[in-house]
Amino acid sequence: MNKNILKGKWNEMKGETKKKWGKLTDDKKMVISGHKEKLVGAQQTKYGYSKDRVEKEYRLFLEKHK
Repeated sequence: MNKNILKGKWNEMKGETKKKWGKLTDDKKMVISGHKEKLVGAQQTKYGYSKDRVEKEYRLFLEKHK
């Protein structure tokens, strides 16, 4: 198993935890951060990309669709 895939699974779990904690504490920024973390983790898991690469592509996507 590629180490980026393993890190991706970890980021997915961390993102889900942030989302749930944000909902419990009514912290909208934490919920959004959790969604982003989970998305980044899912991309790492699926494609085996590094976190830096996924975050760079995420930023480019957001800039393109503003």
